[in-house]
Amino acid sequence: MAGFFLASTRDPAFCDRAMAAARAQFPLHGFSGLSEVERPGWKLIQAPHIIGGPESLLVQGDDVVAIAGTLVCDGKMGRPALEALLSLDWPKPDWSRIGGHFAAMIHKGGRTFLLTDFFAAFQLFHDTELRLFSTSLLSAANALERLSFLPQGVYEYGFNVVPIGDDTVFAELKTLGPDRLIELTRDGPVSHPLAKHLPEAATDMPLAERIVRQREALAAIVRPHVEAYGDRIFCPLSGGLDSRLLLALLREAGARPSLYVYGGPGNEDVAIAKAIGAAEGFEVEWIDKSVRTITPEEFPEQVERNFQTYDALPNFGELFESGANAAARAARHQGGAMSASGGCGEVFRNFFYLPDRRMSAAAVARTFFARYAKSDLTDAFDERAFLRGLEDKILHAIGREGERGPLARGMIEQIYPRVRCRPFFGREISNEARFGAYLMPFLDHRVAAEAMTLPLQLKNAGRFEATLIDAIDPALARQPSAYGHNFAEPPNRAHRWSELNTRIRPAWLRQKSYAIRRRMGPMADEHGGLLKPEWLGRVIDLEFPAMRRFFRVGQIADSSLLRRVANLEYLAQRMGSRLAA
Repeated sequence: MAGFFLASTRDPAFCDRAMAAARAQFPLHGFSGLSEVERPGWKLIQAPHIIGGPESLLVQGDDVVAIAGTLVCDGKMGRPALEALLSLDWPKPDWSRIGGHFAAMIHKGGRTFLLTDFFAAFQLFHDTELRLFSTSLLSAANALERLSFLPQGVYEYGFNVVPIGDDTVFAELKTLGPDRLIELTRDGPVSHPLAKHLPEAATDMPLAERIVRQREALAAIVRPHVEAYGDRIFCPLSGGLDSRLLLALLREAGARPSLYVYGGPGNEDVAIAKAIGAAEGFEVEWIDKSVRTITPEEFPEQVERNFQTYDALPNFGELFESGANAAARAARHQGGAMSASGGCGEVFRNFFYLPDRRMSAAAVARTFFARYAKSDLTDAFDERAFLRGLEDKILHAIGREGERGPLARGMIEQIYPRVRCRPFFGREISNEARFGAYLMPFLDHRVAAEAMTLPLQLKNAGRFEATLIDAIDPALARQPSAYGHNFAEPPNRAHRWSELNTRIRPAWLRQKSYAIRRRMGPMADEHGGLLKPEWLGRVIDLEFPAMRRFFRVGQIADSSLLRRVANLEYLAQRMGSRLAA
């Protein structure tokens, strides 16, 4: 991400302790070549990308710009982008000129500002007193004398892979939200509100015009990255819509990216990706992460390495894997190359599979975010408070605080980029982009704005996205997909029915789906991990002294949930005596 850590000098003892914690932690993440800058009121540590990427620090006289992540400003990357960002009118940035996913510190004309990208996908952690700001969770946590687990954050991480909104798993640490910019003054931090509008309803527009508008928006996002990296781009390919659209955009911009597919023997995505490559005349590297093995004796060292690499809490709790993920990521950025992702492509689709009618935020919370079985949980779980917490976060994110009644259907669509994508893909972006440049074009405010105007009938079954692929790259559209039809033709009956079958289920039944599935037998996901006692027992106390407050661990028969709970236990173990009981 490159990375940076900033501490206020108002409390010199705290500042010294915090800076020492960051200096110790950043090399453990893999950073080198740290720079330190001091201006009145604060001190900064900044690190360039671990493997290689655009320039991320600009010092011009007294003015400073420090970036973590991947910034595009005025269609430029690297130093020209930093200079363009510095030239903006602060604290009122012009978002039409800004793209990418990043955290930024700008010191201009004696004033210092902190902000994130449009959706605050790139994570910038801070303490509740706003004395420190860090792109590293571990650096922020290590700078504090006391920590305590936040039940809402712990349960959201357990059930939904990541805490949503501004929360972390710790009560004392938050993430900077998209709705404000922080100015650091001699007298303390000042918060400036940021208005970030998205269309609130679908519009009536010919399909051909929609295709042109979205295609132009996507091309404007992809073009600077291709101009900067050419063919030095690594891109996934699978049987789905999103990776196909990403590849079409890169090819349209003139790039010939290196392609890869993940999966084991017999995996459908592998077969389809290989078939597309053979038909189109390009290589697709097959990566089977299960072939990488380690011994039990090597496991503790690998877990510790993962803990540092993933900044404590990877998506899906992949702390207990063999190191195959790290090897694959290093390959994606070899020689300073850029990695691209089709994440957030479901902005073009009906992600929550909800019917076309008004619905309350509480109903959306129960439908999608309430994925738990009460038998796994202790009395610390307050279901009513948990669901209300989710509802309040959703309403805050879409600017509808306190509106407990049904929301317009267009506002429901905003929940996907503003609530789901921000933390879910944001954690991925924040971890991956510390190694090199990272492109996720579908999580861009210009793309999301166009997508918010799509009628649901075009989102259902991927109709619009398939048509967009066909308009950009007809040859790719004609290749087979995992849906049983190619993207140059309408969705087949099976595809339509699979979505309809979910849309017609009421919210109360959707909420119970996970618990019902659990009663049918043990569950697992594709992210695996070495979770048997003979492995986990080497790295954590299998009595789960920290997490047994929140979970009945012995009852958990879902390996994905167990993996995340074990991840939290390992984190608690590493925090030691600073973590309140």
